Amino acid sequence: MSKHSVAPASLSLRQARQIWLKAQRLDTPEPFGDGVQATQAAVEHLGYVQIDTINVIERCHHHILWSRIPRYRRNDLHVAQAVDKTVFEYWTHALSYVPVRDLPYFLPAMRRHSSEPGRWFSAVTPADVRRIVKRIETEGPLSIRDIEDDELQEKDHPWASRKPSKRALQLAFYNGWLTISEREGMVKTYELMQRHFGWEKRPKGATEREVVDYLVNRALRSQGLVGLDSICHLDAGRKPAVRLAIESRVKKGLLVPVEIVGEGIRKNEHWIEPGLLESDAGNSACAVHILSPFDPLIIQRKRLSLLFGYEHKFEAYLPKEKRVFGYFGLPVLVDDEIVAVLDLKADRERKKLLVQQWTWVGIGNVRAHKKRIEEALHRFDAFQFAS
Repeated sequence: MSKHSVAPASLSLRQARQIWLKAQRLDTPEPFGDGVQATQAAVEHLGYVQIDTINVIERCHHHILWSRIPRYRRNDLHVAQAVDKTVFEYWTHALSYVPVRDLPYFLPAMRRHSSEPGRWFSAVTPADVRRIVKRIETEGPLSIRDIEDDELQEKDHPWASRKPSKRALQLAFYNGWLTISEREGMVKTYELMQRHFGWEKRPKGATEREVVDYLVNRALRSQGLVGLDSICHLDAGRKPAVRLAIESRVKKGLLVPVEIVGEGIRKNEHWIEPGLLESDAGNSACAVHILSPFDPLIIQRKRLSLLFGYEHKFEAYLPKEKRVFGYFGLPVLVDDEIVAVLDLKADRERKKLLVQQWTWVGIGNVRAHKKRIEEALHRFDAFQFAS
């Protein structure tokens, strides 16, 4: 052990879970209040809210926010994005809503994307991008539905469009020339970034060191207990720099190394802020949450397995005969344990929530759990069909 090494403290699984749940704001009924301000506060606290196209039930970005804002309304997110402009869309580990206050940390990625657009955009020429940007500059915000003069072509991918302009719009978006000024369902309206935010001068992008510090801070705020994998989710290239940032904070006494201990748990490396280690995380025996498979608590499968002993399977793209939990299984958190997975479907014509499959995965009093989950299902049903 080097002279700078600090012996790790020990945390039980239960302690680690409760720290994570508290950081995720799933341990209290209304952590952010309600209204548009609550939506802004939730996105700022979590750091990002993932967007996905699957809509057998309400789409995941609305679902994630509702899980923390019981009186959440879909229009709150529209106002935050299109009117108040406190959130914007960009790529984290997936396309997500991100706080506008964090935009400088994403500007370097936009610059990199401009010089290295990737194979998906190999058919898009600089002239294509300039043409679509000029059109928006002249005509105002546009969605792909507004573009009717494209010469249609065959799709080269299931997620592609027959309109060539779609990839030009996407490339200009990832380059940071355009932003998504609003969305209706999954239809995005693009606007010049400068004009949307009303900038006289484009903000200065963060340095790489500042981006690394931002990622560490975001994880500490929304996860409480962090590891290299949890900070660098789907961003393994930054692990060496993140480790150096963590070691620097440990030397300064800003972070404490900890190890989660429990039966069958292998040696692991985590860190926590000293004040949080010394505080009582509290008892999370206060809530039932039917969670999206894209919820920040669920999306990091390795961390979920370590802390909850639960292996989530996302089976929407598997053949029916190979599914265990169903097409779109939703983990159910009861207090601080995942006890069931529900495969749900919204029958929008009859305004009825259908339980396709109910799978028990936890331990404890099944009868008591079932009653509480059924009560949560009534609330979830109301959310599905609320205006």
